[in-house]
Amino acid sequence: MQCLTVTKPMFIPFIVAGDPSPDITIELALALQEAGADILELGVPYSDPLADGPIIQRAAARALRQQMTLQKAIELIPEMRKKGVKIPIIIFTYYNPVLQLGEESFFALAQKNGANGVLIPDLPFEESEPVRKLGEAAGIPLISLVAPTSKKRIEMIASNAQGFLYCVSSLGVTGVRDTLPETLNEFLTEVKRHSRVPVVVGFGISKSEQVSMLKNYCDGVVIGSALVQKIEQLSDRLQKPDEKEEALAEFRRYARSLTAPLDETVQ
Repeated sequence: MQCLTVTKPMFIPFIVAGDPSPDITIELALALQEAGADILELGVPYSDPLADGPIIQRAAARALRQQMTLQKAIELIPEMRKKGVKIPIIIFTYYNPVLQLGEESFFALAQKNGANGVLIPDLPFEESEPVRKLGEAAGIPLISLVAPTSKKRIEMIASNAQGFLYCVSSLGVTGVRDTLPETLNEFLTEVKRHSRVPVVVGFGISKSEQVSMLKNYCDGVVIGSALVQKIEQLSDRLQKPDEKEEALAEFRRYARSLTAPLDETVQ
């Protein structure tokens, strides 16, 4: 994870641990790997997800009803490995659950269960050094985020980034967006100028046309809300033994349709 070599733009999907159930989360992760995912972001459900829009909020609520916790989400990783998931897995969590568990305990648990990185969206870069150092000691990079509003901080954040650098495409919360900001390509170009690690972009990417537009300006795309919305639509079928396999196949096809442009030659 710390020595990522990018030969083509990466597909980085986001799903919520425990949605619609822990066992199905594992099967969804495997389906995404089969659909070409390069890295998986495994979201930890939280009752007050300030960076997430309604789609992921609903998924978090469903997962919380399944009694999913930060510890249980991390402990899904070795279960995923047993099922054949080989790609790096990033734990996406808010800071409060980490604080409740204890920062040192969190990284010890993440290390024990084979997490490949951590992303904490509500932990400001300027306040992240103690957590970053704990991650370094555990061999687990703390992924930094940089937003269009971070103009004066881009160089500082980018020059200290670990693993990869997550560019937030739009202001506001996550969600499916019909259009992306006209200045996004310019922003990504500026970030790449300063970054020593791969630059990926997320928030609002929900169409293959958007992926096609962005692939020449970044090293990867994060797709979350569109996939989580598809899981919501397939939820009942995913939980019926006689319909699960076809539902998983439909999910794989959908993921591939979104990211097909990444397999085309980058100009």
